Amino acid sequence: MVIIYVLKRMQTSYVVKLVLKPVTAVSGRNLDRLNCHAQVEQVVSSAKFGDLIEFSYPIGYSHWGVYDGDGYVIHFAVADESQVMSSFRGFLQTVFPVCGDLLLGETKIRRQLLSEVNVPKGARVLVSNTRHNLQPSPVDEIRRRRDALLDKEFTYKVLTFNCEHFATFVRSGKAMCNQIPGKSKNKECEDATEQFSSLVPSNTELLMPIYTLSQEYCVEFH
Repeated sequence: MVIIYVLKRMQTSYVVKLVLKPVTAVSGRNLDRLNCHAQVEQVVSSAKFGDLIEFSYPIGYSHWGVYDGDGYVIHFAVADESQVMSSFRGFLQTVFPVCGDLLLGETKIRRQLLSEVNVPKGARVLVSNTRHNLQPSPVDEIRRRRDALLDKEFTYKVLTFNCEHFATFVRSGKAMCNQIPGKSKNKECEDATEQFSSLVPSNTELLMPIYTLSQEYCVEFH
């Protein structure tokens, strides 16, 4: 509350009136949104293409994606689904409000604005390139993996094929997850790497159409 002092002259004396004016309070939820928005702005101002983006949840685990420039992230997201499934997911998220989007079964690799990614109250959004013992690939290789996997649908498996496996694979070519209880840290998940790699064309495969076209139009002069 703010107290405003109003002086009113009455003949030769002054009467002081106290006026109480309510101040609009910022609710906890709105404050969290403001904090999250500020974090997103900081990430967008400093992140580079291919950086790992971590959405750290208060319950102790994180959602992961890869920065794609211009405020966008590519990540495991909710797949196209029926109204019934969407309603069921919405119900579960009211029961478990400490999570972002609940990934149930089929998921889809999407390109989404960082500011539109659904995160729970109290989540932190940050660039986290040092949480895995991995070297980033050259930008053209990261872009090749991104292009091959974008909009693909996968069956999400918490322990063996998850958002962290995807993000680390796109950045480095090796799928890794360091938040599985009882599992060794910085150990490649070879099965996940193989599954992702099977969808990414090699440099030779990318050059084949150009080579074939050049052969068709090649004229030999004697």
